[in-house]
Amino acid sequence: MALADLTKQLAQQAILSATSGPKSEPAAAPAPAPDAGPVFLAQIQAMQKAIKEDEELVVTWTGGADRIRVMEIFLPSPGVVVLSGVDGNRQTARVVSALEALQVLCRVVKAAPGARPLRVGLVIAKPKDTPR
Repeated sequence: MALADLTKQLAQQAILSATSGPKSEPAAAPAPAPDAGPVFLAQIQAMQKAIKEDEELVVTWTGGADRIRVMEIFLPSPGVVVLSGVDGNRQTARVVSALEALQVLCRVVKAAPGARPLRVGLVIAKPKDTPR
């Protein structure tokens, strides 16, 4: 019978502590995550910097049946990215996307013989002056 009483007492204490909550100070807010845009561009830049002179970094975006070879990545704001490039028909194409939803494929390939290797342009919007 003593085991049943002990179990009952432990259950009551668990309920009381769960409903009353801890009396200590609240937990600190989590540290803000770094902006993903500059991190994204830094990764592309690091891959480009690591390739040899006769190689190029091919960055592609695929959405449904569309595929674009990305020639420039532009961050107009911290959460938005604009990809500019050409599609399979050599038509200029752009993708505007939330950075969190974006996926690109990066691949190192040899440049065509006699051709200058292409580099992906990386652009971050400059902050505008605050109005007075």
